[in-house]
Amino acid sequence: MTGSSEEKATRPIRVLVGKPGLDGHDRGAKVVARALRDAGMEVIYTGLHQTPEEIVEAALQEDVDVVGLSILSGAHNTLVPRVIELLRTQGMDDVQVMVGGIIPEEDAQALRQLGVVAVFGPGTETEEIVRFTRSCARGA
Repeated sequence: MTGSSEEKATRPIRVLVGKPGLDGHDRGAKVVARALRDAGMEVIYTGLHQTPEEIVEAALQEDVDVVGLSILSGAHNTLVPRVIELLRTQGMDDVQVMVGGIIPEEDAQALRQLGVVAVFGPGTETEEIVRFTRSCARGA
């Protein structure tokens, strides 16, 4: 169901914001989702307690440009690689993956090596996330 690159270039950037795992804190994810929406992007928020499979299925169905994962539980080294693996399995190599949460720098580096385009920590300004999302989605 993925659109052509020409169609993607003319429509608003589509971002899926997902909360994988058992983490029950979603205020930050909602703040980021609202900032992206207010910046003119189409945002799909999956809600709490999603599996990587559910997130990737939603990304596929919604034909997103970017998947943003919010993880505060410490399970980023398990959940993020699984999401990336599933995206690749679905042929969604052009979907950019960003991660936000409490992630040690050494783990952030490992996630970037797997293909994560950005890791945002606590206190990151929403304007920075909006700018980065625009640049990586249109560069995809």
